[in-house]
Amino acid sequence: MSYSSGKVVATAIGAAATLGAGAFAWGALVERSRFTLRREIVPVLAPGARSLTVLHLSDLHMAPWQRDKQEWIRGLAVYEPDLIVNTGDNLGHEDGLEGVQYALEPFRGTPGVFVHGSNDYHGPVLKNPFTYFTGPSKKRHASPNLDTASLNAFFDGLGWLDLNNTARALTIKGSNLEFLGVGDAHIGWDHLERLPGAMDDLRENVGWADDPGASDPVTIGLTHAPYRRVLDSFVSQGTELIFAGHTHGGQVCVPGYGALVTNCDIPREQVRGLSMWRHARRVAYLEVSAGLGTSIYAPVRFASPPEAVLLTLVGRDFSYS
Repeated sequence: MSYSSGKVVATAIGAAATLGAGAFAWGALVERSRFTLRREIVPVLAPGARSLTVLHLSDLHMAPWQRDKQEWIRGLAVYEPDLIVNTGDNLGHEDGLEGVQYALEPFRGTPGVFVHGSNDYHGPVLKNPFTYFTGPSKKRHASPNLDTASLNAFFDGLGWLDLNNTARALTIKGSNLEFLGVGDAHIGWDHLERLPGAMDDLRENVGWADDPGASDPVTIGLTHAPYRRVLDSFVSQGTELIFAGHTHGGQVCVPGYGALVTNCDIPREQVRGLSMWRHARRVAYLEVSAGLGTSIYAPVRFASPPEAVLLTLVGRDFSYS
């Protein structure tokens, strides 16, 4: 190799290294704290129904020192949501509960529903971050080491309903809402076999069952990890809107290409945002949040900023014109 050729190669390698270092610095120091609010309109309510504002929170992965994230979440109370949907992985540190409590306290008294992710039971562990790109992360079966009971007690005090492998109901501003949810499918805690019975019990005993003038309910599903088997099961139960998190929107994306991985078996193009999920000639809206945090051992995002989602549920007769 000539001197001039070697110089060109060395320059190219140096430029690539500089670009890589710059991208890492952006992802680690800027983008992971560039909190964004995504807005969506979803026509699932009965025609003529009053609109509902739903705040979707997911994957806080809260550590006690993350005050900027805590304050940003508190600030979302200004939108006065009618319903909070929380799809898990709230804790990111063994002492993360205090930060979660501070961030969510302004929503006390606002109706809410939640399911857990594995990081609501297990604290993060140090591992090679590049294994994330080889496929879904390995399931862990160790005993829980986080204070899930206190997290549940706090959510209960806020007035939120636990949907882990069960079904519950709410009436908000005249709209009847039935919810079903599962435990974290990423660690195999989704007991799909329980859903049909849970839905039957709900529909037989819910307050509006004996009201001939009651509007038809809207069925909403919650899962932390949007595995296909869960989404298919929800659609089979008549779900019209599904909420999920877990994916971090891919966490590290390539502009113009999108997510490199999803950390589950959902298609890459549905790793973030509002889309449609079809199964057995039925269809539901699928809302996947990129979440607000990352593992404390992989604090990087690129082309996938952290987000909360504000959805406006409107009547099926809603027109965009």
